[in-house]
Order: sequence, then structure tokens, then C-alpha cells
Amino acid sequence: MTMDAPAGGWIQTHSGTLFYPTAPRVEDICIEDLSHHLSLICRFCGAVREHYSVAQHSLHVSQVCESIEPGSALWGLLHDASEAYMSDVAGPIKRAPWMAGYRLHESELQTRIYERFGLAGPVPASVHVADRRMLVTEMRDLLPDPAWWSCLGGKPMSFAVTPWPIAAVKDLFLARFHKLMTDPARRDGQ
Repeated sequence: MTMDAPAGGWIQTHSGTLFYPTAPRVEDICIEDLSHHLSLICRFCGAVREHYSVAQHSLHVSQVCESIEPGSALWGLLHDASEAYMSDVAGPIKRAPWMAGYRLHESELQTRIYERFGLAGPVPASVHVADRRMLVTEMRDLLPDPAWWSCLGGKPMSFAVTPWPIAAVKDLFLARFHKLMTDPARRDGQ
């Protein structure tokens, strides 16, 4: 890959790949990069009591998905994977009209990531349900004033979220990915 093509610029990933977030190539998407990058990206713009990663959030979403709809766990694990290459942007900013181009590129990149790992079609409804439940659970357990966030509604999980060490999250993310890639239920649930 040359440094001057395609237009839009590149980032260097943890594995050393020159990756073009606005013109992603499926063959450049690497699960080791996803696990490494996502384990270092903090949820809630870092407003949590201690580092809580997008990778850990994704692990929880994957587990909740599995309990709701067998076969959707890999979708849940990868649902925020585009953030590995484009970072996490706070919801109010991401939804702003002037961020339409960002949302378009993020959606395209997320589609390429799903494609890379054999997922096609619409994202299962269980992913949206699990993501929302984890959001309110994380707000309850990790933010300085969880009462304020209760206005978003949604039923939190019965378990408490406790941040895990970054290295452990990275390894757990990879282990879950490899388990799900060989799970026959994943194929049946597509």
C-alpha cells in the first residue's frame, strides 16, 4: 500500500498496517488491531471513575446478545469495531448535522468490518437491545452521578460493571472472537 493513495489519508494501526478509514479495504481489517485499539479507547469520553474500554463494553454486549438471540454474539462483539479506526465520538457530537460525513464513513467502515468476519445483512435487533441495556448499566455503575442518567430509561442489567485491566480485556476480546468464529450457533443464527 502506498502512502499517497487513496484520498483521505491513512492511520498506522498497532500491527503496522497503513489503514484508510475513509476508504477501508476489507483485507486491511485485523482482529488483533481491533482488540488492541478498542481496549485502549475509554467509554464516555473518559468521564468514568476509572478506565472502562470500548472492548469491555463490546464483550458485555456480546454476552447479552447471546442470551437474547443465539447466533448474534459476534455481531455484538463487533458492533462498535469501527471505533478502533475512527475513535469514539460523543453521541451529541456524532448526531450533529455537520457530522453527516463522519456518520457515513463510520457506517461504511462498520459494514466492511462485518463483511471481513462473515456477517451480512441487517444488524440483529438483539444488538441494539443489548447495547442499550449495557449503556444504562454502565452509566449506573461507572459515572459520577448515575441518577442524572436515569432519564434515558432502559432496564439495566442485574450485574454490576467493574472495569477490567486493559491487557486482560484485550486477551478476552480475542478469545471471545476466536470462540465465536468457530461456534456453529453463530452460523445458524445468521
